[in-house]
Amino acid sequence: MTTALNLEIKELIISSLGLEDIAPEDIEDGAPLFGEGLGLDSVDALELGLALQKHFGVQFNTKTQNLREHFKDINTLAAFVNELKNNPHT
Repeated sequence: MTTALNLEIKELIISSLGLEDIAPEDIEDGAPLFGEGLGLDSVDALELGLALQKHFGVQFNTKTQNLREHFKDINTLAAFVNELKNNPHT
């Protein structure tokens, strides 16, 4: 089920990575963002991470958070962003 946050993240992925030929509804909430799913790579991950931090006003801690796990798909990314927004010192 796509939530408002999931849709917002999809739109951010499309705009920040310049994916003009993809619409938010083309991105499945549970499909992998990297590899076989959406096909993002490590450069995309960096750009997306910066865009998420700027857009949502959150900070990632690469030393204590397993970012690869949180960037698995839209659902896990939305849950991670929501957690960071509600508990900024996590």
